Amino acid sequence: MKLDVIKLDGGKAGSVDLDDALFGLEPRADILHRVVRWQRNKAQAGTHKVKTRSETSYSTKKIYRQKGTGGARHGDRNAPIFRKGGIYKGPTPRSHAHELPKKFRKLGLRHALSAKAKAGELVIIEAAESNGKTSALAKQLKNLGWKRALIIDGAEVNETFAQAARNIDGLDVLPSMGANVYDILKRDTLVLTKAGVEALEARLK
Repeated sequence: MKLDVIKLDGGKAGSVDLDDALFGLEPRADILHRVVRWQRNKAQAGTHKVKTRSETSYSTKKIYRQKGTGGARHGDRNAPIFRKGGIYKGPTPRSHAHELPKKFRKLGLRHALSAKAKAGELVIIEAAESNGKTSALAKQLKNLGWKRALIIDGAEVNETFAQAARNIDGLDVLPSMGANVYDILKRDTLVLTKAGVEALEARLK
């Protein structure tokens, strides 16, 4: 699969051959769904907590005698049946993460890249470099027509480029090791540098 390479100023910079094993697959929604679910569940805080009847702040004194009142038998006011009592079987802090094989995660990333390539939302640039000025980079992105874009660079992101991109709404910049299915699918345009393409091919082969 051959794709043109452009510069950030819109000029052409040749072309690049993309591996069909990464960018030429027929995207499967079920694989992408499973990987995104795994990612989002792993990221969920799981810090939700309710108080049980042993933790609520109320007297533990028996509220009235056992027999002879004509009412139901009760102990203390912390019982879940009462207002301000403990919650029965409520959420407690826990991890929402579940297992997903590494091979399947790699497959998901391949399908995400292929989905962007098939939709025509994949762009290859020569390098992600900037003078560090946000206004200049924002102007370049506007001229290229990128509104919601993810830029994936090589092993490391250029420091001045990251600084310029930091305050632009709708733009994410990641090194190749940070490439993930959720972020790729979330943005309208996937932008890879030549170094990023090489790093991803080495990572996913």
